Amino acid sequence: MLRYSADRRTIAFIVAYFVLLFGAWTAWDGAPLAVKIGLVLALCVVAWINAVITHNTIHCPMWTSRKLNRVTQVVLSLSYGFPVSEFKPGHNLSHHRFTQTRRDGMRTTKLRYRANILNLLLFFARVGPGVTARNAEYARTTPNRAWKRQLALETVVAWGFKLGLVALCWWKGLLLVVVPHFYAVWGITTVNFIQHDGCDADHPYNHSRNFVGRAFNWLTFNNGFHGMHHMQPGLHWSLLPAAHAEKLAPHVDPRLERRSLAAYLFDAFIHPGTRRRYDGERVVLPPDEPDESWVLAPAKPSGRS
Repeated sequence: MLRYSADRRTIAFIVAYFVLLFGAWTAWDGAPLAVKIGLVLALCVVAWINAVITHNTIHCPMWTSRKLNRVTQVVLSLSYGFPVSEFKPGHNLSHHRFTQTRRDGMRTTKLRYRANILNLLLFFARVGPGVTARNAEYARTTPNRAWKRQLALETVVAWGFKLGLVALCWWKGLLLVVVPHFYAVWGITTVNFIQHDGCDADHPYNHSRNFVGRAFNWLTFNNGFHGMHHMQPGLHWSLLPAAHAEKLAPHVDPRLERRSLAAYLFDAFIHPGTRRRYDGERVVLPPDEPDESWVLAPAKPSGRS
C-alpha cells in the first residue's frame, strides 16, 4: 500500500526512533555518562531525521490509503515531537508560496546579526513566533474541519506522550524526549537559513542552495536537492536526484551546487564566516519590515510553488 517502495527506508527510520527511545530509557540508570551523552545525541539525530520525514509526508503522503496517512501523521507527531498538521500552513502555504517575501514567515532576511553564525543559531528563535501566530490565524479561519480534527488529535497525542514520560521520570523525559524533540524542530527550521540565505528567490533556478553529497542525501531522504523540491514540491523524495540532474543542474549557478554540507557550514559560519550571496558578493538586506499575513492570500506569481 506504499505509493513508493523507497519509503521502506522511511518506515525503518520511524521504527528506529521508538526502538532507540525504548532502549535508552531502559538502559539509562546503569549506563556510564559517556553512553548517556551518546544516547541523547543519537536521539537528537534520529528525531531530526523524523522531522525531515514529516516534511516529506506533508508534501507527498506515503500511503494510497488516507486512513494510513492520518495514522502515520499521528505516529510522526510522537517521533518528531510536534503535531505534523502544523507543518502545512507555516511551510507549504507560506514558505513555498511566498519564498523570501514578507508573507514567508521563515524568510532569512529577518536575521541581521553581523556575526553570521548568530543568524544561523538564532534563526529559529526569530522566526518561530511569527510562524506560530500565522498558524493560529490559519486554524481560526480555515473551513477545513478534517484538518482541524487531525491537528487536535496530533496535539493531544504528541504533548500527552511528552508530558506523560516527563511525569514518569522527569530527568529521563527531559533528556531523552524533550531535548531531542526541541532539537528536531530547531533543526528542521534552521536548515531553511542554509538552503535560502544569499540565494535569488526570484530566479527560476538560483532560488535555493543544493547539497548533492551521496551520504548526506541517503541519510536525509534527498533533502539536499532543495531547488528541485521547490520547483516540484509534490515530487516524491526518491525522484529528486534524477529530476535535479535533468531539470535543474544544467541551468543553476554551479556555486549553488555544494558537495559537502560540513564544508559550507565552515565557510559560511566559521571561517571566514561572512554573510555572502551565492555569487560571492555581500548580502544586502532589504528594509526590515513586519510580516504580512499569507492566510487566504493569493499565490505569488511565479513558475514555482
